[in-house]
Amino acid sequence: MAESRSSAFDRTKHAPVPLWRDIRILQVAAQIIFLVLVAAFFVILIRNLVINLEESNLAIDFGMVNRPFGTMISEGTTSFKPGESTNLDALWVGLRNTLRVVVVGLIGATIMGILIGIGLLSSNFLVRSAAWSYVELFRNTPLLVQLYFIYRGLRLTMPIKLADSYKLPGPIYINRRAVNFPLIEGTDTASRLYIALALGLTIGITLWIWRLRVMERTGQPAHTLRWFLPPVIGLAVVGWFLAGDPFTVEDPVLQGLNFQGGDKLTIEYITLTLGLVLYTAAFIADIVRAGIQAVPFGQIEAARAQGFGGGQTLRLIVLPQALRLIIPPLGNQYLNLAKNSSLGIAVSFFDVYNVANETSNVTGQSVAVFAIMMVIYLSMSLIISLIMNALNYSMRLRER
Repeated sequence: MAESRSSAFDRTKHAPVPLWRDIRILQVAAQIIFLVLVAAFFVILIRNLVINLEESNLAIDFGMVNRPFGTMISEGTTSFKPGESTNLDALWVGLRNTLRVVVVGLIGATIMGILIGIGLLSSNFLVRSAAWSYVELFRNTPLLVQLYFIYRGLRLTMPIKLADSYKLPGPIYINRRAVNFPLIEGTDTASRLYIALALGLTIGITLWIWRLRVMERTGQPAHTLRWFLPPVIGLAVVGWFLAGDPFTVEDPVLQGLNFQGGDKLTIEYITLTLGLVLYTAAFIADIVRAGIQAVPFGQIEAARAQGFGGGQTLRLIVLPQALRLIIPPLGNQYLNLAKNSSLGIAVSFFDVYNVANETSNVTGQSVAVFAIMMVIYLSMSLIISLIMNALNYSMRLRER
């Protein structure tokens, strides 16, 4: 019987699959071939571009970054000198201006988007209607139109003459050119205050985390602020006394045709930042609304049964669970805000795109300039993506 079974076993049916028929090998080979074809296409494209530019006496020259930049940049710096500073210096100033807009815009849009997203689910009819109206208005109109509307509105409502500027306590002067306010600068001893404040924050955060762990272990209230604030405020006060006068204040003063001293925020910067915040916050609000509604209602009922108030339920139960759904699409909106900052050219804001466009027009090196631009915006987007991916990974569900 054993011999008949062994004789019936057909080894050819159990032989290894040949490489040219293995689906895994074929998939990998297809991907490699596709990548080779794509790389070859781009090599041919770039080669033809370089040849055509050389025949037109427009060879790509990245050395143009060392040529003088002849346009005055009135935004974000006072040390830039047209004709003496290079194109590279101008691009650096433009990049700093872009980062000022992006960082402030991300913070403002996040805070405003969360508040409006919560308002979309409010039981108050007036609050809910106002939130829905805001979202529908800003989501369904182009950002460029909003920027023009804000820019024209600010310029038409602000005083034309600097002598007629609105004066606020501070002193703060508001006119159609800019908002001028006192400049606060650190002295040589300010580092003592910074070190003391950093030490206080470190101790405060450590105590905050410790109290949360005590609450998880014992169920007793954490009272995190009672433990966090004393070391921060105490060490800040000690650092201030050690530093003596850690800061100097320089007020703006109207002299001749312009304000001298102090610092300022131009109308162009305010327009772009405000426009990005209002526009992006509308999308973030809808994301927050969807994330909150995705949390099972049984979680809210359980929190109410345990005696949690509305604010506690939202802060401790709903939002921590909703964040896992909010963070991925939130990252997309952050990327959109960073890229939409290039629309500052529409309101004459000297961001990196506007500076690059000016450099391209003067030098004729469009390919080189916009290759640099692609690297800048790509780096900015990759950094934002890296941070959001790390945050998303930290919020993942952990199984025991």
